Amino acid sequence: MQGKVYLVGAGPGDPGLITVRGLECIRQAESIIYDNLVNDDLLSFAKERVRLFYAGKKGGEHFLK
Repeated sequence: MQGKVYLVGAGPGDPGLITVRGLECIRQAESIIYDNLVNDDLLSFAKERVRLFYAGKKGGEHFLK
């Protein structure tokens, strides 16, 4: 997956509802950008040395500019 970007929808929050391809992307990712809608259980499937970037917002309070 080197040099590619994938957009994986987290669905309604139940980690059991993610697609097989979505889970494969998470497991192989070198970097993951996520927000407050992702279930933390899904991030546990990522590689040990994955770079995680939180880019969420709540009620107009943006974490990143």
